[in-house]
Amino acid sequence: MNVYFACMLRFLSLSVLFSLIIANAFAQRDWKLVTESEGIRVFSQSVPGSRINALRVECEVKASAGELVAMLLDVKAAEAWVFHTKSCDLLKKVSPSELYYYSEVSMPWPLSNRDFVAHIRVSQDKLTKIVTVDAPAVPGFVAHKEGIVRISHSKGIWIIKPLSKDKINIVYTLQVDPGGDIPAWVVNTFSAQGPLHSFRKMKQELQAGEYKNAAAEFIIN
Repeated sequence: MNVYFACMLRFLSLSVLFSLIIANAFAQRDWKLVTESEGIRVFSQSVPGSRINALRVECEVKASAGELVAMLLDVKAAEAWVFHTKSCDLLKKVSPSELYYYSEVSMPWPLSNRDFVAHIRVSQDKLTKIVTVDAPAVPGFVAHKEGIVRISHSKGIWIIKPLSKDKINIVYTLQVDPGGDIPAWVVNTFSAQGPLHSFRKMKQELQAGEYKNAAAEFIIN
């Protein structure tokens, strides 16, 4: 009986693994290159049931994983490098690797600004040293503000892979519904420009060396 169950479990595990490999292959194939500049590549992908495309950004940066994590956790600094960020404030620090923050995003006239509360959690595979930064939008913490549209659905994930001691590969994916009455084509056009601007500024900040002494200590580089 034990041997039977062991075989069944192994079969199910292999089946799940095979399904994940196939799903990942299809996901990779569906991404379409939107724009590329200075080593930053931006891809777009349609999302079933959503009028807004998902985005994927890939690039390599001369920095350590710990430096980038320190920058991402320095939420106030996002006002200087994240595209159209009007304000960004820490709400709650749960631990060195987990926090909540509030951000307001400036939108071009006549659109209303957007805002959201995000929950950042950082984890690292100790064997591969790959770092995952999960940053979905969450409800609560901040009451709705008059004249600002609350973003209730947003999923952002950073995958940071060390290539050497001072060089990393970054894959960032984002799927967001900005809410309100806004044409999808406006969002999709606007969002293609945002990643290029943000990642250029991110590279500049990291290469300036500001986060070398502030690199997250819980990250193994």
